[in-house]
Amino acid sequence: MFHRDLIVTLAARHKLPAVYYDRHFVAGGGLISYGANSIDPHRRAAGYVDRILRGEKPADLPVQAPTKYELVINLKTAKALGLEVPATVLARADEVIE
Repeated sequence: MFHRDLIVTLAARHKLPAVYYDRHFVAGGGLISYGANSIDPHRRAAGYVDRILRGEKPADLPVQAPTKYELVINLKTAKALGLEVPATVLARADEVIE
């Protein structure tokens, strides 16, 4: 994340269609991201805090994996790279940046 802008800039300069793990890359000019939703784990953590405050031992709580993933596409970047994103992919996207 620290070098996000540099990575996106270099990919654009070299005309590389890159796929990222976080939507912030796409918001900054990247092409596509597919990864775990960054807000959902924080929402689910509240349930764990509640269980711990009610006396459960943290070591007894199961590890949780992400359950919600999101696909974000930047059409402006796709156009700059000369790519046409199929309508079926756009329909499946959680967010399309134009």
